[in-house]
Amino acid sequence: MAFTPQQAILELGDAFYDPVHAARFPQAILRFRNDRAAAEVGLDGLSDEQWIAHFGRFEPLPGTLQQPLALRYHGHQFRVYNPEIGDGRGFLFAQMTDDQGRLMDLGTKGSGQTPWSRFGDGRLTLKGGVREILATEMLEALGVETSRSFSLIETGEELHRGDEPSPTRSAALVRLSHGHIRIGTFQRLAYSQDTENLQRLTGYVLRHYYGEEAGDDAPQRLLAHVAARTARMAGRFMAAGFVHGVLNSDNINVTGESFDYGPWRFAPSWAPGFTAAYFDQSGLYAFSRQPEAIYWDVMQLASSLRLIAEEAPLIEAMEVFPETFQREVASAMLWRLGLKPRGPEHDRPLVGAIEAALVETDTPIDRFFFDGFGGKLPESYGEPFAALRARLAGYEPRKPRDHEYWSDPAPCAMLIDEVEAIWARIAQGDDWAPLTAKVAAIRRMGEALA
Repeated sequence: MAFTPQQAILELGDAFYDPVHAARFPQAILRFRNDRAAAEVGLDGLSDEQWIAHFGRFEPLPGTLQQPLALRYHGHQFRVYNPEIGDGRGFLFAQMTDDQGRLMDLGTKGSGQTPWSRFGDGRLTLKGGVREILATEMLEALGVETSRSFSLIETGEELHRGDEPSPTRSAALVRLSHGHIRIGTFQRLAYSQDTENLQRLTGYVLRHYYGEEAGDDAPQRLLAHVAARTARMAGRFMAAGFVHGVLNSDNINVTGESFDYGPWRFAPSWAPGFTAAYFDQSGLYAFSRQPEAIYWDVMQLASSLRLIAEEAPLIEAMEVFPETFQREVASAMLWRLGLKPRGPEHDRPLVGAIEAALVETDTPIDRFFFDGFGGKLPESYGEPFAALRARLAGYEPRKPRDHEYWSDPAPCAMLIDEVEAIWARIAQGDDWAPLTAKVAAIRRMGEALA
């Protein structure tokens, strides 16, 4: 498709962002370009030289933003309110329309300091960029709506970090996202009692991300949309065995698209208390607590919208979340098993049976869904899976098990040991072949599941 630039964010006005300049880097070495994603927004025809100019030196794309914008927001971080945050090492670089007619953003990570950097250097480690490529590719293949790792360019600086070997290499990452408006964006306006801009932001989100116009009931309609979309995200996290790690309200996109990956992990088995972040000592964002955490964040949006709406309709809008989550986790599990849904009276007990069997046996999540695709478990799955096997017998496959992927000896997975091994090859020998091969393997799995 043709590149279709947009500048929708400028409708909000300069109370929502700060114009900034990208850092100047010693080098610009192209390490990853996502031509599949680029084709969806008409940028796949760029030469490598043009790509580096736009996504390494941040020369403006024609017709879109002529200067990067660091977005302003607040947020609860591990349930503690922080009014001192915003885009501290990234910015909104460009907006455009994709091949579905959706408004899309290109945002950065590691592109330099902004007014919100506080004491940070505004940089990203190369390892952090590699990890985000792996997370987003895997989530996309597993049916989770996520930001896409669009570009990774090594920048030639040495960075020092307290939680990993230093000095380490640096990079600038560009993400393709369906918007960068966060729950924390609304919280900031509520904090300052800015009802005019709360209404303006509500209308912007409804118009550009939900295809609706504002009206007297705009706040509750927006909240219902966000509750449903984030409940869907929570359900798909669970079916993917994914632990985001930091589900703060400034990390929750109002489109329900997962983004902003730091200490993520894929759980090896269905362990409810499994955490991704070493600093999450209370298990606030543990695997099984993610739906609760996301629901709590949506409650903060509801609290912010109380400045411009009555409480009762907002409470009613929030009620969408639990029902939607139950439906979506069942739908996502059935999709991953290659089965057609039968309805809540059958699908919800199936989810319970899957969870119970996986917890009791400590069966690897990826192995279970790989072996069970099509609805028939191998005989090696013994007595603990008997009840589940009986439930699966009532389901019809949604597609045959005929892709060559299903003949592999093991499923494509993304556990921490492999992530570290891929990075080690880059760090020790500048060997990018394992990363390239892994991305290809993940996309092949996605084709088998799609």
